[in-house]
Amino acid sequence: MTYDRLVCANCASPVSEGRCPVCRANRERMQQESPLAGLNPMMLIALLAVLVAAVALLAHQTV
Repeated sequence: MTYDRLVCANCASPVSEGRCPVCRANRERMQQESPLAGLNPMMLIALLAVLVAAVALLAHQTV
């Protein structure tokens, strides 16, 4: 799950904006949990597409 869609219960703004200390603390905690947690869904899709293209290229090279 990415934190760009979470809403803070303290200030009612998106956690990704970090408007209050609670938002900033939760944003830092979520970024430290996983290196991929900070990526948005489009970046994950692009990373997956590059990985699939690399595997396809390697499969074509071995044939």
